[in-house]
Order: sequence, then structure tokens, then C-alpha cells
Amino acid sequence: MKNLDAVYAEKIAEEYSQKSASKVVALKKLDRKAKKPAEIFTYSFGIVGALILGAGMCLSMGIIGSGTSLFMVLGIIIGIIGIAMVSTNYQLYKKMLENGKKKYAFEIIELAKEITDSEN
Repeated sequence: MKNLDAVYAEKIAEEYSQKSASKVVALKKLDRKAKKPAEIFTYSFGIVGALILGAGMCLSMGIIGSGTSLFMVLGIIIGIIGIAMVSTNYQLYKKMLENGKKKYAFEIIELAKEITDSEN
């Protein structure tokens, strides 16, 4: 019974002790920091573009609006704007990801070198 109490006490003490962040964890955090803005923007921009495309389709098919030719033309224009947004989304993602990688490249490479040098 005493042994179980010691294990339990160790486990609780471990939760409250300060943990030193390992270099691998820091490397993962830097990697996420480089990629996250591009991913957030891409998902948001893609969702907005798809909604605009859908609204344009609904207008042009007469589901929304009165179904007159004015609404159809307006729907086609809005749909084209949505198509343009969705079509350019991937190129924007690649460009933003490239910029994020450039921004954090030096730190990531230096930390990766430290990790690989310490293993040897």
C-alpha cells in the first residue's frame, strides 16, 4: 500500500513541477507558428469564396430574389467573383506559406542543427 501512495505522490508532484521545454517541442512550435497564419487565412478565404459562389448560383437560378433577368445577371457576376476567390485560394496559400517559412527559416534551421548535433 505504501508503494502505491509513493507512486501517486510522485505523479501529482510531477504535474506541479516545472517542465523544461525540449528543443523538439520548440521546433514543432516554430513550425506551427510559420504555417498557422497561412492555414487560417486559406480556410477563411475559401469558405467566404464558396459562400459567395453559392449565393451567386442561388441568385442566378432564381432561388433567391424574384427570378428576373436582373437577378440572374447579378447572380452570374457574384458567382464569377466567388469562382475567382476559390480559384486563387491555393496560390495565395502557397505564397503566404512561403513567406511564413522565410520569416522563421533561420530560427528553425538553427534549432534543427542543435537537435541533430546533440544526437551525434
